[in-house]
Amino acid sequence: MRKVTYSLALTLDGYIKDEDGSFDWGDPSEEVFRMATDEVRGADAHLMGRRLYETMVYWEPTDEEREYGQLEEEFAELWRALPKVVFSNTIAEVRGKTRIAGGTLAEEIAQLKNEPGDGAIAIGGAELAHQVADLDLIDEYLLRICPVLVGGGTPFFSRNNRRTALELLDSRTFESGVVHLRYRVIR
Repeated sequence: MRKVTYSLALTLDGYIKDEDGSFDWGDPSEEVFRMATDEVRGADAHLMGRRLYETMVYWEPTDEEREYGQLEEEFAELWRALPKVVFSNTIAEVRGKTRIAGGTLAEEIAQLKNEPGDGAIAIGGAELAHQVADLDLIDEYLLRICPVLVGGGTPFFSRNNRRTALELLDSRTFESGVVHLRYRVIR
């Protein structure tokens, strides 16, 4: 059965965006970008909220020509081919292989878990991931911890006051100082 994963870059003090909504501190090195590309390659679907959709639409085809480097082109091709579901009450249209969710988070995840395939159901965006965590539906956390402290902002983890036991599956330190940690939720 497919697993639900939550993966984002975060600061050492646990934020995905600072108080001003900026995440410019998270620009990935080439090797970190390759790892993020591999995560997309391993996904069968990606669920996101409106804000992340509006950020990631950059990778969707448009009439405007985009100049991508080789690594970015590889990511863009994988992203365009990946089925995506957006949870939003404020947008009416989406591009590419994206659809607006017709059911609740739990219903959409259950439907995707029952479809054939063994790739991950990736969750993007902290607010949506917090809701999925509150439903206890995240199977793995994939953290890319950046060597910076921002002192406040949007937290990576839900503040649901519930203890969740985790098992470390993998760790990797990059030359840039970014540390990747992969944890499985113990149920």
